[in-house]
Amino acid sequence: MNAVASIDRTDILLVQDMLSKFLETEVEPHYTQWEKDEKVPRGLWNKLGEAGLLAVDIPEAYGGAGGSFDMSMAITYDISKAGYAALSSNMSVHSDIVAHYILNMGTEAQKQHYLPKFVSGDCVGAIAMTEPGAGSDLQGLRTSAKKDGDHWVINGSKTFITNGQHCDVVITAVRTDPDAPGSRGISLILVDTNLSGFSRGRNLEKIGQHAADTSELFFEDVRVPESAILGELNSGFIGLMKELPRERLGLAVGAVGALEGALNLTADYVNERQAFGAPLSKLQNTRFKMAEMYTEFRLNKAFMNECIDAFNRGELDAATASMAKYATTEAQCRVVDGCLQLFGGYGYMQEYPIARAFVDARIQRIYGGTSEIMRELIARAVLDNR
Repeated sequence: MNAVASIDRTDILLVQDMLSKFLETEVEPHYTQWEKDEKVPRGLWNKLGEAGLLAVDIPEAYGGAGGSFDMSMAITYDISKAGYAALSSNMSVHSDIVAHYILNMGTEAQKQHYLPKFVSGDCVGAIAMTEPGAGSDLQGLRTSAKKDGDHWVINGSKTFITNGQHCDVVITAVRTDPDAPGSRGISLILVDTNLSGFSRGRNLEKIGQHAADTSELFFEDVRVPESAILGELNSGFIGLMKELPRERLGLAVGAVGALEGALNLTADYVNERQAFGAPLSKLQNTRFKMAEMYTEFRLNKAFMNECIDAFNRGELDAATASMAKYATTEAQCRVVDGCLQLFGGYGYMQEYPIARAFVDARIQRIYGGTSEIMRELIARAVLDNR
Protein backbone atom coordinates (compact mmCIF):
# COMPACT_ATOMS: atom_id res chain seq x y z
CA MET A 1 0.00 0.00 0.00
CA ASN A 2 1.41 3.40 -0.93
CA ALA A 3 1.66 6.26 1.54
CA VAL A 4 -1.30 8.19 0.13
CA ALA A 5 -3.56 5.14 0.32
CA SER A 6 -2.43 4.49 3.89
CA ILE A 7 -3.23 8.06 4.96
CA ASP A 8 -6.65 7.88 3.31
CA ARG A 9 -7.42 4.59 5.03
CA THR A 10 -6.53 6.16 8.39
CA ASP A 11 -8.88 9.06 7.67
CA ILE A 12 -11.67 6.64 6.75
CA LEU A 13 -11.23 4.76 10.02
CA LEU A 14 -11.46 8.04 11.94
CA VAL A 15 -14.67 8.98 10.10
CA GLN A 16 -16.12 5.52 10.76
CA ASP A 17 -15.35 5.84 14.47
CA MET A 18 -16.94 9.30 14.58
CA LEU A 19 -19.97 7.98 12.71
CA SER A 20 -20.35 5.05 15.10
CA LYS A 21 -20.44 7.40 18.08
CA PHE A 22 -22.87 9.73 16.31
CA LEU A 23 -25.25 6.88 15.53
CA GLU A 24 -25.07 5.66 19.12
CA THR A 25 -25.83 9.04 20.69
CA GLU A 26 -27.84 10.99 18.10
CA VAL A 27 -29.71 8.32 16.14
CA GLU A 28 -30.32 5.09 18.04
CA PRO A 29 -32.28 6.65 20.96
CA HIS A 30 -34.64 8.43 18.55
CA TYR A 31 -34.87 6.30 15.42
CA THR A 32 -38.00 4.35 16.39
CA GLN A 33 -39.84 7.63 16.95
CA TRP A 34 -38.57 9.02 13.64
CA GLU A 35 -39.94 5.95 11.92
CA LYS A 36 -43.32 6.69 13.50
CA ASP A 37 -43.05 10.38 12.54
CA GLU A 38 -42.09 9.29 9.00
CA LYS A 39 -39.23 11.77 8.83
CA VAL A 40 -36.13 12.79 10.73
CA PRO A 41 -36.12 16.20 12.44
CA ARG A 42 -34.72 19.02 10.30
CA GLY A 43 -32.13 19.79 12.98
CA LEU A 44 -30.48 16.41 12.42
CA TRP A 45 -29.07 17.72 9.16
CA ASN A 46 -27.19 20.46 10.98
CA LYS A 47 -25.92 17.97 13.56
CA LEU A 48 -24.65 15.75 10.74
CA GLY A 49 -22.95 18.76 9.21
CA GLU A 50 -21.36 19.78 12.52
CA ALA A 51 -20.04 16.22 12.88
CA GLY A 52 -18.45 16.40 9.42
CA LEU A 53 -20.56 13.57 8.02
CA LEU A 54 -22.17 15.30 5.02
CA ALA A 55 -20.68 15.48 1.53
CA VAL A 56 -17.29 14.36 2.85
CA ASP A 57 -15.72 14.06 -0.61
CA ILE A 58 -16.51 17.61 -1.68
CA PRO A 59 -13.25 19.57 -2.21
CA GLU A 60 -11.99 21.90 0.48
CA ALA A 61 -12.42 24.84 -1.92
CA TYR A 62 -16.19 24.41 -1.49
CA GLY A 63 -16.20 23.81 2.25
CA GLY A 64 -15.80 20.04 2.15
CA ALA A 65 -13.27 17.80 3.80
CA GLY A 66 -11.71 16.81 0.48
CA GLY A 67 -12.15 13.15 1.36
CA SER A 68 -12.24 10.25 -1.06
CA PHE A 69 -15.10 8.40 -2.72
CA ASP A 70 -14.17 5.45 -0.49
CA MET A 71 -14.77 7.60 2.58
CA SER A 72 -18.21 8.61 1.39
CA MET A 73 -19.09 4.99 0.59
CA ALA A 74 -17.86 3.89 4.04
CA ILE A 75 -20.46 6.19 5.58
CA THR A 76 -23.22 4.75 3.38
CA TYR A 77 -22.10 1.21 4.17
CA ASP A 78 -21.91 1.66 7.93
CA ILE A 79 -25.26 3.46 8.28
CA SER A 80 -26.91 0.71 6.25
CA LYS A 81 -25.14 -1.99 8.22
CA ALA A 82 -26.41 -0.42 11.45
CA GLY A 83 -29.98 -0.82 10.18
CA TYR A 84 -30.82 2.84 9.47
CA ALA A 85 -31.80 2.44 5.82
CA ALA A 86 -34.02 5.53 5.79
CA LEU A 87 -31.23 7.76 7.06
CA SER A 88 -28.83 6.20 4.57
CA SER A 89 -31.24 7.06 1.73
CA ASN A 90 -31.65 10.66 2.96
CA MET A 91 -27.92 11.21 3.22
CA SER A 92 -26.99 9.44 0.00
CA VAL A 93 -29.35 11.57 -2.08
CA HIS A 94 -27.97 14.72 -0.46
CA SER A 95 -24.25 13.92 -0.27
CA ASP A 96 -23.59 11.40 -3.02
CA ILE A 97 -26.06 12.41 -5.70
CA VAL A 98 -27.22 16.04 -5.54
CA ALA A 99 -23.93 17.47 -4.26
CA HIS A 100 -22.01 15.75 -7.05
CA TYR A 101 -24.40 16.86 -9.77
CA ILE A 102 -23.61 20.40 -8.67
CA LEU A 103 -19.88 19.72 -8.31
CA ASN A 104 -19.56 18.05 -11.71
CA MET A 105 -22.05 20.08 -13.75
CA GLY A 106 -22.44 23.40 -11.96
CA THR A 107 -20.97 26.79 -12.69
CA GLU A 108 -18.42 28.18 -10.29
CA ALA A 109 -21.09 30.48 -8.85
CA GLN A 110 -23.46 27.55 -8.29
CA LYS A 111 -20.77 25.51 -6.56
CA GLN A 112 -19.72 28.39 -4.32
CA HIS A 113 -23.34 29.13 -3.40
CA TYR A 114 -24.64 25.63 -2.67
CA LEU A 115 -21.85 23.24 -1.75
CA PRO A 116 -20.65 24.83 1.53
CA LYS A 117 -24.27 24.75 2.72
CA PHE A 118 -24.53 21.09 1.72
CA VAL A 119 -21.52 20.32 3.90
CA SER A 120 -22.90 22.23 6.90
CA GLY A 121 -26.45 20.89 6.56
CA ASP A 122 -27.86 24.39 6.12
CA CYS A 123 -29.11 23.39 2.68
CA VAL A 124 -30.69 19.97 2.09
CA GLY A 125 -30.69 18.66 -1.45
CA ALA A 126 -33.16 16.58 -3.44
CA ILE A 127 -33.43 15.49 -7.06
CA ALA A 128 -36.77 15.39 -8.86
CA MET A 129 -36.98 13.16 -11.91
CA THR A 130 -39.92 10.79 -11.32
CA GLU A 131 -43.39 11.97 -12.25
CA PRO A 132 -46.83 10.39 -11.81
CA GLY A 133 -46.63 9.22 -15.44
CA ALA A 134 -42.87 8.84 -15.89
CA GLY A 135 -40.69 6.63 -13.71
CA SER A 136 -37.69 4.74 -15.06
CA ASP A 137 -38.54 5.96 -18.58
CA LEU A 138 -37.63 9.64 -18.47
CA GLN A 139 -38.67 10.09 -22.09
CA GLY A 140 -42.23 10.44 -20.82
CA LEU A 141 -41.31 13.47 -18.69
CA ARG A 142 -43.98 16.20 -18.79
CA THR A 143 -42.82 18.90 -16.36
CA SER A 144 -41.97 21.86 -18.56
CA ALA A 145 -39.93 25.05 -18.40
CA LYS A 146 -40.73 27.85 -20.84
CA LYS A 147 -38.50 30.82 -21.52
CA ASP A 148 -39.84 34.20 -20.42
CA GLY A 149 -37.29 36.95 -20.88
CA ASP A 150 -34.26 36.12 -18.78
CA HIS A 151 -36.21 33.59 -16.68
CA TRP A 152 -37.65 30.11 -17.09
CA VAL A 153 -41.18 29.34 -15.89
CA ILE A 154 -41.69 25.81 -14.57
CA ASN A 155 -44.99 23.92 -14.44
CA GLY A 156 -45.59 20.31 -13.50
CA SER A 157 -45.33 17.84 -10.68
CA LYS A 158 -42.95 15.21 -9.31
CA THR A 159 -43.46 12.27 -7.01
CA PHE A 160 -41.49 9.83 -4.81
CA ILE A 161 -38.93 12.55 -4.05
CA THR A 162 -36.56 11.63 -1.21
CA ASN A 163 -35.88 14.57 1.15
CA GLY A 164 -39.02 16.19 -0.27
CA GLN A 165 -40.22 17.55 3.08
CA HIS A 166 -36.90 19.06 4.18
CA CYS A 167 -35.17 20.01 0.93
CA ASP A 168 -34.04 23.58 0.34
CA VAL A 169 -33.02 23.05 -3.29
CA VAL A 170 -34.27 20.52 -5.84
CA ILE A 171 -32.48 19.53 -9.03
CA THR A 172 -35.51 19.32 -11.28
CA ALA A 173 -35.64 17.54 -14.62
CA VAL A 174 -37.79 19.57 -17.01
CA ARG A 175 -38.57 19.62 -20.70
CA THR A 176 -37.18 22.86 -22.14
CA ASP A 177 -37.65 21.92 -25.81
CA PRO A 178 -41.13 20.46 -26.35
CA ASP A 179 -40.41 19.74 -30.02
CA ALA A 180 -37.31 17.61 -29.37
CA PRO A 181 -37.94 13.86 -29.66
CA GLY A 182 -37.58 11.40 -26.79
CA SER A 183 -35.01 12.28 -24.16
CA ARG A 184 -33.69 15.27 -26.08
CA GLY A 185 -34.79 18.68 -24.93
CA ILE A 186 -34.56 17.82 -21.23
CA SER A 187 -32.69 20.19 -18.92
CA LEU A 188 -31.81 20.21 -15.23
CA ILE A 189 -32.71 23.28 -13.17
CA LEU A 190 -31.79 24.18 -9.59
CA VAL A 191 -35.03 25.19 -7.90
CA ASP A 192 -34.87 26.85 -4.50
CA THR A 193 -37.88 25.70 -2.52
CA ASN A 194 -38.62 29.17 -1.14
CA LEU A 195 -39.65 30.38 -4.60
CA SER A 196 -43.22 31.43 -5.25
CA GLY A 197 -45.25 28.69 -6.91
CA PHE A 198 -43.30 25.79 -5.42
CA SER A 199 -45.19 23.60 -2.98
CA ARG A 200 -44.77 20.27 -1.25
CA GLY A 201 -47.49 17.67 -1.25
CA ARG A 202 -48.09 15.09 1.41
CA ASN A 203 -45.34 13.02 2.95
CA LEU A 204 -46.01 9.72 1.20
CA GLU A 205 -46.71 6.65 3.32
CA LYS A 206 -44.41 3.76 2.39
CA ILE A 207 -44.18 0.13 3.51
CA GLY A 208 -40.56 0.65 4.57
CA GLN A 209 -37.88 3.29 5.12
CA HIS A 210 -40.49 5.32 6.97
CA ALA A 211 -38.08 7.92 8.37
CA ALA A 212 -36.96 8.88 4.85
CA ASP A 213 -39.39 11.67 3.96
CA THR A 214 -40.70 11.03 0.45
CA SER A 215 -42.93 13.61 -1.15
CA GLU A 216 -44.92 14.92 -4.02
CA LEU A 217 -43.65 18.27 -5.32
CA PHE A 218 -45.63 20.80 -7.33
CA PHE A 219 -44.46 23.61 -9.62
CA GLU A 220 -46.98 26.27 -10.62
CA ASP A 221 -45.46 29.09 -12.65
CA VAL A 222 -42.21 28.86 -10.68
CA ARG A 223 -39.84 31.49 -12.09
CA VAL A 224 -36.13 30.79 -11.99
CA PRO A 225 -33.32 32.85 -13.55
CA GLU A 226 -31.24 31.55 -16.44
CA SER A 227 -28.40 31.09 -13.96
CA ALA A 228 -30.38 28.24 -12.36
CA ILE A 229 -29.79 25.93 -15.35
CA LEU A 230 -27.48 23.10 -14.24
CA GLY A 231 -25.14 22.03 -17.03
CA GLU A 232 -25.94 22.69 -20.66
CA LEU A 233 -29.42 23.59 -21.84
CA ASN A 234 -31.29 20.63 -23.38
CA SER A 235 -28.53 18.25 -22.32
CA GLY A 236 -29.98 17.18 -19.00
CA PHE A 237 -30.45 13.56 -20.04
CA ILE A 238 -26.76 13.28 -20.88
CA GLY A 239 -25.91 14.71 -17.47
CA LEU A 240 -28.20 12.21 -15.78
CA MET A 241 -26.59 9.31 -17.62
CA LYS A 242 -23.10 10.43 -16.59
CA GLU A 243 -24.07 10.53 -12.91
CA LEU A 244 -26.09 7.30 -12.78
CA PRO A 245 -23.10 4.94 -12.36
CA ARG A 246 -22.16 6.68 -9.12
CA GLU A 247 -25.77 6.63 -7.93
CA ARG A 248 -26.23 2.95 -8.70
CA LEU A 249 -22.93 2.00 -7.11
CA GLY A 250 -24.00 3.90 -3.99
CA LEU A 251 -27.20 1.84 -3.88
CA ALA A 252 -25.13 -1.32 -4.22
CA VAL A 253 -22.92 -0.27 -1.32
CA GLY A 254 -25.96 0.35 0.85
CA ALA A 255 -27.39 -3.04 -0.13
CA VAL A 256 -24.25 -4.92 0.85
CA GLY A 257 -23.98 -3.00 4.12
CA ALA A 258 -27.58 -3.80 4.99
CA LEU A 259 -27.00 -7.41 4.01
CA GLU A 260 -24.07 -7.71 6.43
CA GLY A 261 -26.06 -6.06 9.21
CA ALA A 262 -28.97 -8.48 8.76
CA LEU A 263 -26.65 -11.48 8.78
CA ASN A 264 -24.97 -10.29 11.98
CA LEU A 265 -28.36 -9.92 13.68
CA THR A 266 -29.32 -13.40 12.57
CA ALA A 267 -26.07 -15.06 13.60
CA ASP A 268 -26.47 -13.64 17.10
CA TYR A 269 -30.11 -14.71 17.27
CA VAL A 270 -29.64 -18.33 16.15
CA ASN A 271 -26.80 -18.75 18.65
CA GLU A 272 -29.06 -17.58 21.49
CA ARG A 273 -32.45 -19.00 20.52
CA GLN A 274 -33.10 -22.50 21.84
CA ALA A 275 -35.08 -25.19 20.00
CA PHE A 276 -35.25 -28.92 20.76
CA GLY A 277 -32.86 -28.46 23.67
CA ALA A 278 -30.08 -26.72 21.73
CA PRO A 279 -29.37 -23.39 20.00
CA LEU A 280 -30.85 -22.98 16.53
CA SER A 281 -27.28 -22.69 15.28
CA LYS A 282 -26.76 -26.40 15.95
CA LEU A 283 -29.50 -27.46 13.53
CA GLN A 284 -28.31 -28.48 10.08
CA ASN A 285 -30.89 -26.37 8.24
CA THR A 286 -29.77 -23.26 10.12
CA ARG A 287 -26.10 -24.01 9.53
CA PHE A 288 -26.53 -24.65 5.82
CA LYS A 289 -28.76 -21.62 5.32
CA MET A 290 -26.32 -19.32 7.12
CA ALA A 291 -23.45 -20.75 5.07
CA GLU A 292 -25.33 -20.04 1.85
CA MET A 293 -26.24 -16.49 2.86
CA TYR A 294 -22.78 -15.53 4.12
CA THR A 295 -21.31 -16.84 0.87
CA GLU A 296 -23.72 -14.70 -1.14
CA PHE A 297 -22.75 -11.71 1.00
CA ARG A 298 -19.03 -12.25 0.43
CA LEU A 299 -19.48 -12.62 -3.32
CA ASN A 300 -21.46 -9.41 -3.58
CA LYS A 301 -19.05 -7.51 -1.35
CA ALA A 302 -16.16 -8.57 -3.57
CA PHE A 303 -18.00 -7.30 -6.65
CA MET A 304 -18.88 -4.08 -4.81
CA ASN A 305 -15.21 -3.49 -4.01
CA GLU A 306 -14.25 -4.24 -7.61
CA CYS A 307 -16.72 -1.58 -8.78
CA ILE A 308 -15.44 0.96 -6.25
CA ASP A 309 -11.91 0.42 -7.54
CA ALA A 310 -13.14 0.83 -11.12
CA PHE A 311 -14.97 4.04 -10.20
CA ASN A 312 -11.84 5.44 -8.58
CA ARG A 313 -9.93 4.75 -11.81
CA GLY A 314 -12.65 6.41 -13.87
CA GLU A 315 -13.47 3.07 -15.51
CA LEU A 316 -16.88 2.13 -14.09
CA ASP A 317 -19.15 1.83 -17.11
CA ALA A 318 -22.94 2.01 -17.04
CA ALA A 319 -23.45 -1.71 -17.65
CA THR A 320 -21.18 -2.76 -14.79
CA ALA A 321 -22.83 -0.25 -12.43
CA SER A 322 -26.16 -1.74 -13.47
CA MET A 323 -24.85 -5.23 -12.71
CA ALA A 324 -23.76 -4.08 -9.26
CA LYS A 325 -27.09 -2.44 -8.49
CA TYR A 326 -29.06 -5.42 -9.80
CA ALA A 327 -26.99 -8.17 -8.16
CA THR A 328 -26.63 -6.61 -4.72
CA THR A 329 -30.20 -5.41 -4.27
CA GLU A 330 -31.66 -8.73 -5.42
CA ALA A 331 -29.26 -10.50 -3.03
CA GLN A 332 -30.25 -8.13 -0.22
CA CYS A 333 -33.92 -9.04 -0.58
CA ARG A 334 -33.22 -12.79 -0.81
CA VAL A 335 -30.87 -12.84 2.15
CA VAL A 336 -32.93 -10.62 4.43
CA ASP A 337 -35.94 -12.79 3.69
CA GLY A 338 -33.88 -15.85 4.63
CA CYS A 339 -32.72 -14.15 7.81
CA LEU A 340 -36.27 -13.26 8.83
CA GLN A 341 -37.31 -16.88 8.29
CA LEU A 342 -34.73 -18.04 10.83
CA PHE A 343 -36.24 -15.67 13.39
CA GLY A 344 -39.56 -17.46 13.01
CA GLY A 345 -42.58 -15.61 14.37
CA TYR A 346 -40.38 -13.06 16.11
CA GLY A 347 -39.08 -11.97 12.73
CA TYR A 348 -42.57 -10.73 11.89
CA MET A 349 -42.69 -8.50 14.94
CA GLN A 350 -41.83 -4.85 14.43
CA GLU A 351 -39.86 -4.71 17.67
CA TYR A 352 -37.19 -6.88 16.07
CA PRO A 353 -34.77 -4.99 13.77
CA ILE A 354 -34.85 -7.82 11.22
CA ALA A 355 -38.49 -6.92 10.47
CA ARG A 356 -37.47 -3.36 9.62
CA ALA A 357 -34.57 -4.66 7.53
CA PHE A 358 -37.05 -6.76 5.56
CA VAL A 359 -39.47 -3.97 4.62
CA ASP A 360 -36.66 -1.44 4.13
CA ALA A 361 -34.97 -3.70 1.57
CA ARG A 362 -37.85 -3.98 -0.87
CA ILE A 363 -37.51 -0.52 -2.43
CA GLN A 364 -33.89 -1.25 -3.37
CA ARG A 365 -35.03 -3.26 -6.39
CA ILE A 366 -37.13 -0.32 -7.61
CA TYR A 367 -35.55 3.09 -7.09
CA GLY A 368 -32.44 4.16 -8.94
CA GLY A 369 -33.69 2.05 -11.86
CA THR A 370 -35.76 -1.11 -11.43
CA SER A 371 -34.21 -4.56 -11.65
CA GLU A 372 -36.01 -4.99 -14.97
CA ILE A 373 -34.38 -1.84 -16.36
CA MET A 374 -31.01 -3.00 -15.03
CA ARG A 375 -31.34 -6.34 -16.83
CA GLU A 376 -32.20 -4.59 -20.08
CA LEU A 377 -29.18 -2.26 -19.81
CA ILE A 378 -26.90 -5.21 -19.06
CA ALA A 379 -28.34 -7.20 -21.96
CA ARG A 380 -27.70 -4.34 -24.37
CA ALA A 381 -24.06 -4.27 -23.34
CA VAL A 382 -23.45 -8.01 -23.58
CA LEU A 383 -25.63 -8.81 -26.60
CA ASP A 384 -26.31 -5.78 -28.77
CA ASN A 385 -22.78 -4.38 -29.04
CA ARG A 386 -20.99 -7.51 -30.21
